Amino acid sequence: MSDNDGYKVISENRQARFLYEILETYEAGIQLTGTEVKSIREGKVNLQDGYALIRNGEAWLINVNISPYTGSGQYFNHEPRRTRKLLLHKEEIRKLIGKVEQQGLTLVPLKMYLKRGLVKVSIALGKGKKLHDKRESLKRRQDQRDMQRAMKNY
Repeated sequence: MSDNDGYKVISENRQARFLYEILETYEAGIQLTGTEVKSIREGKVNLQDGYALIRNGEAWLINVNISPYTGSGQYFNHEPRRTRKLLLHKEEIRKLIGKVEQQGLTLVPLKMYLKRGLVKVSIALGKGKKLHDKRESLKRRQDQRDMQRAMKNY
């Protein structure tokens, strides 16, 4: 999608697709402060170590780094790694509670983007890959590259 559709990807967690087998994805809003929104619009977000938890019937985004906004003073800025509330429907949260309690399922943020001016996060229900699965996906990616090269030279 292009920028004129009102959709602009700010940050993407590409490592999540390598470390986890993605089962389902959900779109969630986030509860943010003003300086966080300004910093996100500048693209200063790191989803790498982030994950989501469900506590007391609410979803929380944990350990996502949103760098402090440079345009404001040090007193009015936010804490970079604070816990942020995810805005999901109750039915979605109820469904996620059941699935997260299963063995080995995790909620991982895949990407953060702007949709019609609002900051959204795509979170995924993922199952951790074993070492041999990671090797297999690396081998598959290398084979794809080799086929592309062969087709290009052909």
